[in-house]
Amino acid sequence: MPQPHLRTVVVLAAGEGKRMKSALPKVLHPLLGRTLLGHVLAAAAPLAADRTVVVVGHGAEQVRAHLAEIAPDAAAVLQAEQLGTGHAVRIALDAVPEVCGTVVVINGDVPLLRPETVAALVQAHEGDGAAATVLAAEVPDPTGLGRIVRDADGRLEQIVEERDASPAQRALREINAGIYAFDVARLRDALGKLSTDNDQGEEYLTDVFGLLVSAGEPVGVHVAADHVETLGCNDRVELAALRRLLRDRVNEAWMRTGVSILDPETTWIDVTATVDRDAVIDQNTQLRGTTVVGAEAVVGPDVTLVDTVVGAASTVLRSHAVSAEVGPGASVGPYAYLRPAAKLAEKAKVGTFVEVKNSEVGAGAKVPHLSYVGDATIGARANIGAATIFVNYDGVNKHRTTVGEAAFIGCDTSLIAPVEVGPGAYVAAGSAISQNVPAGALGVTRAPQRSIEGWVARKRPGTASAAAAQRAQSAPGDASAAREGEAIHEGAETVGGPSSAGDTATE
Repeated sequence: MPQPHLRTVVVLAAGEGKRMKSALPKVLHPLLGRTLLGHVLAAAAPLAADRTVVVVGHGAEQVRAHLAEIAPDAAAVLQAEQLGTGHAVRIALDAVPEVCGTVVVINGDVPLLRPETVAALVQAHEGDGAAATVLAAEVPDPTGLGRIVRDADGRLEQIVEERDASPAQRALREINAGIYAFDVARLRDALGKLSTDNDQGEEYLTDVFGLLVSAGEPVGVHVAADHVETLGCNDRVELAALRRLLRDRVNEAWMRTGVSILDPETTWIDVTATVDRDAVIDQNTQLRGTTVVGAEAVVGPDVTLVDTVVGAASTVLRSHAVSAEVGPGASVGPYAYLRPAAKLAEKAKVGTFVEVKNSEVGAGAKVPHLSYVGDATIGARANIGAATIFVNYDGVNKHRTTVGEAAFIGCDTSLIAPVEVGPGAYVAAGSAISQNVPAGALGVTRAPQRSIEGWVARKRPGTASAAAAQRAQSAPGDASAAREGEAIHEGAETVGGPSSAGDTATE
C-alpha cells in the first residue's frame, strides 16, 4: 500500500503592504468573515499538511496573535529583515529541518484561492514526480506580475519578475500566481544557490525554477482554471475589488443551493455564515460571522446580523442583531436592535424601536414597540406595552426582571429590577413597579389625577391655548358638560378597575 505524502505548507505573510497605508498588517485585513491570511489557510487546510509555517515580519506580534486564534497549530517564523521570498522560505525551512516530502508555498494575499485548485496543483506535482511546480494563470492584464517564460516545446524555462523582464517577456499574459509545490530536498539545495543580482537586490524564490531547469530537474506548470483565484491585493482599491468578487461567488453558491437572494449586489454574506434552503434574503442585508439563517426565513431588507441564529420561517426586517437567537416563526423589526444574549422563542415578537439585551422573550410573547428589555425573562404569551422600560441598572450592578406567562404590562411602565410580575398579572399603564406583583394581581403605582380649573387662563394668558380654552368654555352647553365631567371624574376608581386595566397596553 502506498504511503501518504508528507506535506508542509509555508505561507509568506511578512510583508508590510505599504500601499495599504494602514497600521494593520496587510494579511490581517478582513474580507467577508476571514482575514486575507485566514482565507489562504482555509484554502490549504484540505491538504492535511503535517506542518504549517507562517513567515511573519511586519506587525509580527499582531499576526502571531491572530494565528493563535484561527490556527493554533501553525508555527510563526520571524523574518526580521525582508530580503525576498527566497530568503523567507529558507528561514521557514530552517525552522523545521526535519520536514520531508512536498512543500507548498503560498503568498498570504490571495484570498480567492480555492482549496480544489491547491489540491490539483499538489496532485499534479506529486503525480509527475516534479522537483517544482508553479501555479500559473492566463490574465487579461499582467501588469506588475511575474511572467511564465516557456521554451519552444512549451516547457517552463524561467519565471521573470516584471522589473527584470524584457519587452518581449512583458508582453506575455501567462503569470506566476505566487503558489508553488516543491520537493523539499531539491528546494533546500536550490535555495542555497540564490543570488541578489536583480533589480530589487533580493533573493527571489522564482529563481529556484531557473536553477532547477539548468540542473535538468523536472519542473512543471499547473494552470488555474480561473485566473480570478490568483488575484492578489496591494492596496485598498484592489481589496475592495476582491471583496466584490468574493461576494458574487458566495451569493451565487447560496442561490444554487435553493436560497433566494433578491438583490445580490447589495447582499454581503460572510464565508462563515450559513443559509438554509428556501430562505429569502432581501436587499441591503449583511450576514456576518457565524450567522445561521433557517429554512423559509425572510431576512431584510436593511438587516445586519452578526453571529446570530435565525430560526425557520421567522422574519427579520430592517434590524440589527449581534450574538442573538431568533426562534422559529418569530418576528423582529422594523428598527429593532437585538444585543448579545437576546433570545426569542418560537413565534415571539420584537417590534419597532425595541432594544433587547441578555433577555429571553417566551413563545408567543410580544414586545411590539418603543421598549427597552434588559436582563429579563418574559414568559410565554406575555404582552409588553409600548414605552415599557426594564430598569436593570442601579448605577453599580445589573439586576434581573421576570414577567410571568400571559402577564400584561401596560404602556409607559417602568419595571425596576430586581422585580417579578407573576403569571397572568396585569400592570396598569404609567406605573413604576419596584415590588413583586403576585400572579393574577393588578399592579398600580399611579397617583390620583388632579384637574386645576382655570390654570391656563391664569398662567398662560394671551397664548393660543388660552384662546382655545376660552372659546370652548363660551360654547353653548359647556357648563353642564363640565359639571357632568366633574361628576364622572369624582366617581372613577383610582386604583384601576376593568376599564382602566383594558387601556394599559398595545399590541
